[in-house]
Amino acid sequence: MLELQLGPMTIHPVVVFDQESWTLIDTGMPGSAPAIMELAKQAGTGDLPLRSILLTHQDIDHIGGLPGILAATGGSAPVLAHPGDEGAINGTQPMLKMTPERLAGFLGQVPAEVREQFERTFLNPSRPNVDRTFSDGETLPYGGGLTVIHTPGHTPGHVSLYHAPSKTLIAGDAMIAKNGELTGPNPVNTPDMGRALESLKKFAAFDIERAVCFHGGLVQGGVNESIARVARQA
Repeated sequence: MLELQLGPMTIHPVVVFDQESWTLIDTGMPGSAPAIMELAKQAGTGDLPLRSILLTHQDIDHIGGLPGILAATGGSAPVLAHPGDEGAINGTQPMLKMTPERLAGFLGQVPAEVREQFERTFLNPSRPNVDRTFSDGETLPYGGGLTVIHTPGHTPGHVSLYHAPSKTLIAGDAMIAKNGELTGPNPVNTPDMGRALESLKKFAAFDIERAVCFHGGLVQGGVNESIARVARQA
């Protein structure tokens, strides 16, 4: 779990690595790439090649750093996402929660090079950004196995990932953590809250010892019980 401070917001992208390569889960905001690359090295990836980039969903704080990550790594790592959010990530459909005015405000706060990278990638794309889609229940061959759990509600294509070897749930924005306690996703940024809470019931099929929330970080101990409590709100 990486910890990156972005003004008032702290985010937690995740890296999974072995002796040969590493995989990045979510890329932060536009301009986040240098900090994420440095934090990944500090976490132990060193000079290993980036094998793949997994995107939990389409929100700008999860995909915004993608152009910078691709530029820093030579663009050789395939990008994977769920079909439900593929269009927004490819730039062929608008981002669900990002009006043109709000996006212009975000991009007005970043250096010109970052803004141009973002516009080339998402607003005027010359090629699809998603190289391959994954499906619910699929096990990806990274870090000993990452199981895809489709958890719609926050966005149509939102996914969480379960790392079986460490019994870790990478929740994305399916939940947030506050002071070490799990809650449901942020209602302000979750268009279909009922579906989002219903999605949490899928986690009961997994033995979870720890959960990493993109917003709020690590939660350990009684995780399945805490998730069940939150899901009962559905």
